[in-house]
Amino acid sequence: MKILAIRTDKPEAELYIYDNQTKTAEIKWRAHLKLSETLNSKIEEILNKLSISYTDLDGIAVFKGPGSFTGLRIGITVANTLAYSFSIPIVASDGPDWIKKSINALANGKNDKIAIPEYGSEAHTTQPRK
Repeated sequence: MKILAIRTDKPEAELYIYDNQTKTAEIKWRAHLKLSETLNSKIEEILNKLSISYTDLDGIAVFKGPGSFTGLRIGITVANTLAYSFSIPIVASDGPDWIKKSINALANGKNDKIAIPEYGSEAHTTQPRK
C-alpha cells in the first residue's frame, strides 16, 4: 500500500511516501510564504524519485492541525483535490503519530473523502463595517 503523506502546518513543509509502514522517500523544505508555489512541484519530485505516479497511490495521509491557517488550507486543499481527482482514499490525522494513525486507518479501509482542517482556535475575523 503506497501512501503519500503531506504536512504543511508550519514554515517547513514535509512530504513522505510510505509503502505500508516503511518510509521510502521524504522531502522537507522551507516553504513558508512559497507553499502554494512549491507544493505541487515537490509532490511531483517525490513521486518521480520513486518512479511512481498518482495512480500508483493507494492512499493520502494529511496532517489536519492545529497549525498555520494558510499552510493547512493549502496542504489540505491539494490533498483533497488529489484524492478526488484520482479516486484515492484520504485520511486526516493529528498529533505526533499522525502518519501512523493515518496509515492504519487507510489499511483498515477508512476514507474521510474530504479532509477537514483543525486550526486550534476560532477564527479571528474582522467585524464588518456598519
